[in-house]
Amino acid sequence: MRGGLSILVIDDNKIRASIIEEGLRDAGHEKVILVHQMEGLVRQIAEINPDVIVIDLENPNRDRLEHMFQVSRAVQRPIAMFVDKADSQSIEAAVDAGVSAYIVDGLKRERVKPILDMAISRFRAFSKLTQDLEDARNELADRKTIDRAKGILMKSKNLTEQEAFDLLRKTAMNQSRKIIEVAQSLVIASGLLGD
Repeated sequence: MRGGLSILVIDDNKIRASIIEEGLRDAGHEKVILVHQMEGLVRQIAEINPDVIVIDLENPNRDRLEHMFQVSRAVQRPIAMFVDKADSQSIEAAVDAGVSAYIVDGLKRERVKPILDMAISRFRAFSKLTQDLEDARNELADRKTIDRAKGILMKSKNLTEQEAFDLLRKTAMNQSRKIIEVAQSLVIASGLLGD
């Protein structure tokens, strides 16, 4: 997989970009695309659709850093960002923006591969945590809906909680639907009927 990754290198300094490119090629990456133009960066990234992005900023000012952080929020890809100087606020802003690796004064050809590997690993770990959180939120919302549906059935049909759940399950099986779908329909119908 490593050789198959497409890697976008963003750097308006062609000499520094070539250092990164050589480091990536030394590591076996063949699909390296260089971009030196910072205008319309999100559009360029969307057109290229890289697997990983490496951004090199020599001495970034606040506006330039913020622009790069906006880019990183928009593209949802592993991003390694090299900068010459940084303060704690810039580092914190980079983390908040989703930059996977923020390297200060570390642009050396031999360091590119391990930094890229770390950026990809951190991005995957963060993506998994984000997905797990979203799954947990959805599961909680589903449980609340099912509990509301059980409550409606318990009240309207004078059932126990277990009987209400069994009825939801049986209805779902008979209709080849999920329990949550039946529960949502019941809650909506109950709301329309004013129960």
